[in-house]
Amino acid sequence: MKSVFNLLPFLLATLACAQNKGYVSDVWVADNGDGTYRNPIIYADYSDPDVIRVDEDYYMTASSFNAVPGLPILHSKDMVNWSLINHALQEQIPVETFNIPQHGNGVWAPSMRYHNDTYYIYWGDPDFGIYMVKTKDPYATWDTPVLVMKGKGLIDPCPLFDDNGEVYLVHAYAGSRAGVKSLLSVNRMNAEGTQVLDKGIHVFDGHDRHNTVEGPKLYKRNGYYYIFAPAGGVATGWQLILRSKTIYGPYEESVVLEQGSTDINGPHQGAWVDTPKGESWFYHFQDKDAYGRIVHMQPMRWENDWPVMGQDLDGNGIGEPVKVHKKPFVGPSYPIVTPAETDNFDDSKIGLQWQWNANPNVLWHAKLPGNDFLRLFSIKIPEDLTNLWMVPNLLLQKFPAPNFTVSTKITLHPEEAENGKTAGLILMGMDYATLALTHDEDGYYIHQTEAIDAFKGSKEIINGQVKLKSNTIYLNIKVMGPDARCRFYYSENGETFKEIGKPFRAKEGKWIGAKVGLFSVSTQEAKRGGYADIDHFTISE
Repeated sequence: MKSVFNLLPFLLATLACAQNKGYVSDVWVADNGDGTYRNPIIYADYSDPDVIRVDEDYYMTASSFNAVPGLPILHSKDMVNWSLINHALQEQIPVETFNIPQHGNGVWAPSMRYHNDTYYIYWGDPDFGIYMVKTKDPYATWDTPVLVMKGKGLIDPCPLFDDNGEVYLVHAYAGSRAGVKSLLSVNRMNAEGTQVLDKGIHVFDGHDRHNTVEGPKLYKRNGYYYIFAPAGGVATGWQLILRSKTIYGPYEESVVLEQGSTDINGPHQGAWVDTPKGESWFYHFQDKDAYGRIVHMQPMRWENDWPVMGQDLDGNGIGEPVKVHKKPFVGPSYPIVTPAETDNFDDSKIGLQWQWNANPNVLWHAKLPGNDFLRLFSIKIPEDLTNLWMVPNLLLQKFPAPNFTVSTKITLHPEEAENGKTAGLILMGMDYATLALTHDEDGYYIHQTEAIDAFKGSKEIINGQVKLKSNTIYLNIKVMGPDARCRFYYSENGETFKEIGKPFRAKEGKWIGAKVGLFSVSTQEAKRGGYADIDHFTISE
């Protein structure tokens, strides 16, 4: 019986991998296979990550801004190999607001906690306030979100269910809405964590030494209250630690992680996690422009009740990020897995890696059981738009690595001889580019287009056009680091590819990295109907 129980963690991990098909990326794997890992552990835009441990399982969530579904839920058994298992937010609220793309708005910097057999996620929407969503099962449908604290500019919340029975919430302020930033405040909450009970008290002012302090995470250890908070800005900042014997301070301060001599800029904002064996680790992000805010993990230990992170390479008492390190000691060796990227559309639903540009409409796509393709309907672009920036029915996923190729096969069915229906691949950001199949009265064409400063309403222009023999086309886009340069290729037979258009440099979106994905649209003038069948969406070297 003892041997069976010893095998249980491995069996559960195997089951979890089976549920996620044990996907292993062709383009980025953090597990070196020799007991070590390399950073980043996830080379994708899981911005503002927070991580918790529940027994021998680890769960991560991250900012999702306007993308839907939101609040991704990732799972790991060894802290290095992660699978995307769910989203806590299937629809952004208020629904009417987020039926229209809200670039840069929505879910900012969530925190995840486990209390009384319940998983909680708190996040700040800078325009509406602080929300909470909870569940007993992270793989299942999460409860309806609750507005815990109404107000503009309230962001980056984190609760603490204290061992004395009190419940607290720390949060920051968005200067763009609140008019003031670089402050951290603590509020009391009710026992259920569903409502704040007071106006709150400022516990730290970063204006003097730690400007743009934000993203606080609240912990308690050895009688100290700790606030882990990034400061100095996303791209160039550092990790600040505050501690006090009382929740409202005064707080001592220490900088524990900085870029130093490394090329890991702005190493901050994340989560302290311990293992059952007593090891401590710190997750944080690095801003990589078009690649987004990618996830790193640093070794961490405690000295004199202060956390020590990374490696102090220059001897100044402040840690710097590591590139390669021994994996956490968690017991058995678990299979290598990564968040899914490729989708062959063999299942009854599209993969969890996909997100829409706004709250989705059920009429945008069809994925019928037994069909090994995805059907995207030709949805009319909203009136008065000059490009695709504000189009809601863009089906997108994160860039997965510094270098990768995305490929697909698309068949366009316009259902009318007239022009007006287009479908293809898109690289989406504040600048965007497409490689798309379209048609007019004379037949079918491949277009390579771009819209520079798309977020300002600039018009999309055609860089290359070729007439095709049929309504089926194979498309490839190669993305090359370090600056996300992209080249475009097409084939009419799936074997011989030709380059088209001109190179494009992918651009980040609003608070997010660039995304890659699919679209199927119609002009306002075209008749109703039309669709595109997508055979596969493959991410490879």
